[in-house]
Amino acid sequence: MSSMNGSNISLSTQQSTSDTDFTLACPIPISDYPIVLMAHGSGGKLMHGLLEKLVLPTFSNPLLETRHDGAVFSAGNAKLAFSTDSYVVHPLFFPGGDIGTLAVNGTVNDLAMCGAKPLYLSAGFILEEGLPMDTLWRVIQSMQRAAEAAGVQIVTGDTKVVDRGKGDGIFINTAGVGVIEHNLTIAPSSVRPGDAVLLNGDIGRHGMAIMAVREGLAFESEIESDCAPLASSVLRLLDAGIEIHCLRDLTRGGLASGLVEIAESAGLHIQIDETAIPIIEDVRGACEILGLDPLYVANEGRFVAFVPADQADHARVIMGDDARLIGTVQDNSSNLVTMRSAIGANRIVDMLSGDQLPRIC
Repeated sequence: MSSMNGSNISLSTQQSTSDTDFTLACPIPISDYPIVLMAHGSGGKLMHGLLEKLVLPTFSNPLLETRHDGAVFSAGNAKLAFSTDSYVVHPLFFPGGDIGTLAVNGTVNDLAMCGAKPLYLSAGFILEEGLPMDTLWRVIQSMQRAAEAAGVQIVTGDTKVVDRGKGDGIFINTAGVGVIEHNLTIAPSSVRPGDAVLLNGDIGRHGMAIMAVREGLAFESEIESDCAPLASSVLRLLDAGIEIHCLRDLTRGGLASGLVEIAESAGLHIQIDETAIPIIEDVRGACEILGLDPLYVANEGRFVAFVPADQADHARVIMGDDARLIGTVQDNSSNLVTMRSAIGANRIVDMLSGDQLPRIC
């Protein structure tokens, strides 16, 4: 597992006319990482450092500053959400899905996390020379079925081919547009002390389904990815009048990273209960074998919802039988996620410094 030395803090001095100001800063350590590492795309600290120090300041604008799963804006009388994502999963086919299903559901889910009804997608294909045409056809068919199930249409796209050995078969980018038909601001900035944190099902299956195939692990029952569209669940919550404050789908970095992102953006403390987080035994066993923490394992059909405490029970029923109340937002500004363990101890839940699971989405 890659790691980053979190204790490296650069000390810079600035000479003024009257005195010397000492400024502590912790920029992305370019001197330590002069090239891009796999961990820069893992959803952990290195990826967030890259975004915070290089990408976000360069393209800074109010829509980008929301730090959400998509941009929300008005166009005429319509309120829209827009999002994009790229998919580089290996292997291309895995129990419960494939790169095509993932490419549709991933962007549909990002739009849903903005509280939008997904409408249209684009599809960009980067194909490696030598990719079997049968493989490409299977992926395209999967995308069509996934789009139909999610209620969206793929309306534009692009195809490029790269030299043999430079594309890993196929990479896919999808971008999507959805319409927002309510007046809620569903974003980390809307999270409030006292909010209940709901999770719609067990975690870790997507990442472990892929790792089991890669490592040749066999279990009593096959671990299947949870890859699924989430828009219908979100729309049911909205139709029922639930005052959703924030939503986040738990992809790269898993449950832990998703919650940390929200805590830091909202400036609030999130407390969760380990015993309330559902993890199936096969996933737990696979994580133990591989030395992984299921809190950080990727999902593709799981999300957390932050709702007022007095609406939590109703919202949980709407989300389905597998939904759980896993925590609450505390009335302080510690910007932390803490977890009460099965033995009653509290620990801080932070982002990983490096890369726990490469190439899972």
